[in-house]
Amino acid sequence: MSANKKINMLEGSLWDRIVIFALPLAFTGMLQQLYNAADVAVLGRFVSDLAVAAVGNNVPVIGLIISFCMGLALGVNVVVARALGMKNDRKASEAVRTSFFTAVAFGVVALVIGLLFSDSAMDWLDVPIEVRDHALVYLRVYLLGMPFIAVYNFLAAGFRSQGDTQTPLWALLAASLFNIAGNLVAVLVLDWGIAGVALATVLANLLSAVILFVKLTRLEGPLKLEVSQLLKLDPPSLKSIVRIGMPAGIPGAVYSISNLVIQSAINSLGPDAMAGSVAAFTIEINVYCFINAFSLAATTFVSQNYGARNLQRCSRVMWVTMGLNMCVTVLMTALVLTFSRDLLGIFSSNEEVIALGMFRILWVVVPQPLSVVMDTLSGCMRGYGYSMPPAMVTLIVVCSVRLIWVYTAFPMFPTYETLMMVYPLSWVITMIGLIILYVRLVRRIRTRRLIASDEI
Repeated sequence: MSANKKINMLEGSLWDRIVIFALPLAFTGMLQQLYNAADVAVLGRFVSDLAVAAVGNNVPVIGLIISFCMGLALGVNVVVARALGMKNDRKASEAVRTSFFTAVAFGVVALVIGLLFSDSAMDWLDVPIEVRDHALVYLRVYLLGMPFIAVYNFLAAGFRSQGDTQTPLWALLAASLFNIAGNLVAVLVLDWGIAGVALATVLANLLSAVILFVKLTRLEGPLKLEVSQLLKLDPPSLKSIVRIGMPAGIPGAVYSISNLVIQSAINSLGPDAMAGSVAAFTIEINVYCFINAFSLAATTFVSQNYGARNLQRCSRVMWVTMGLNMCVTVLMTALVLTFSRDLLGIFSSNEEVIALGMFRILWVVVPQPLSVVMDTLSGCMRGYGYSMPPAMVTLIVVCSVRLIWVYTAFPMFPTYETLMMVYPLSWVITMIGLIILYVRLVRRIRTRRLIASDEI
C-alpha cells in the first residue's frame, strides 16, 4: 500500500487526520446504502409501491444479519490496529488472514440460516398478503450475496486498521455503479422485476469483495493476504476478533430486532405506511453513515494509541471525534430537512407516502445528535477493548423501551406518529446510560495504569 494512504494515528494533530479517515468511511457507508436506495428508487418508479414496501419490509431482517457481520468486522479493525500500534507485524498478519476465513464462514452460515427462516420471518412480521410474495423473493435472492458482503466488510476492516479508508471506498463506488446499471437492465430490459433487482445487488456485492481481495493479495507489508495460507486459522486472533467483534455487533442487531417489532406494527397500518417508512429510512440512514464513520474513527484511533500506551491522546481522540461528529451531523440533518420532500419524491410520487416519510424524518433525523454521543462513546470504549459493557447497555435499554412502547402505547394510540416517537425516547435513555458507563470505564483504566506504573 502506498504511504500516502496511511494515516499516522499516534502523532501530530488529530482533527484533520480524523476527518481524512472518517469522510471516506462515511461515503463508503453511503454507497453501501445506495444499494438499497437504488433498489427502492428503481422499483418505486418502474414497478410499484408494493415492491417498495416489500424491500422496506426486509430492511430489519437484512439489517439483523449485517449488523452481526459488521460487528465481527469491527473486531478485526481493533485487533489489527492494536497490533500495528504495538509494532507487532506478525500478529497483524495473522489477524488479517484469520479475518478472511471467518468472513467466508460467517457468510455461508448466514446464508443458510436466512434461507431456512425466510418464510418464518414473513409470518413474524405479519406481512400483508399483497406484499408477501414480493418480500420473500427479494429476501431469498438478496441472501445469496451474504458471503460476499461478509468478505468485503472484513477485508475493508483490514484496510481501515492502518488508516486506509480510500481503497474500500473506491471498491464500493465501482460496485454501486454496477448495481444501478444492473437494476435498470433487470427491470427495463429483461423485465425481471424485484428478483432481477435483488440479483443485481448480489453481483455488485461480489464485485466489491473481489476488488478488495485482489488488492490485499498484491499489498506490501504485514497486511498482505497470502493465497497459499488462506485456510490457515490463527486461534488466538479468532478469539480476539470474536471477543471484541461479537459484542460490537449486538447494538446494531438489537436495533434490528427492536425494529422487527416496530416494522410489524408499521405493517399493520398498510402498504402506504410501509412504503413511506422505507423511503424515509433510505434517506435517514445516510445521516447515520457519518455518525458511524466517526465512531469507527474513534475506535481505530483509540485502539492504536491504547496499544501505544498513550492514554492522554486516547482522551483527546474522544473529544475531537465527538465535536467533529456533532458538527457534520447537524449539517447533514439541515440538508435532509431542507430537501426532504424532493428526496422522498425520488422513491414515490404518492403524496400519502411522501407525507408519512416526512413525518418519520422529523422524528428520526432531527434527534440524531443523541446518536452522536451514543456512538462516539461506544466507539471509544471498543477501542479500549471494552465491547461488551456498551453493547449490554444498548441491548437492555433500547430493546426494553421499544418493546414496552410498541406493546403499551401503540395499542392505545395505534398511529404511525406513535411508533415514530419511540426512536428519540430510546436514544435519550441509552445516551444517559452510556455516558455513565464511559466515565466509569475510563476511570478504571487510568487507575489500573497508575497501579502498574507504581509497581514498576
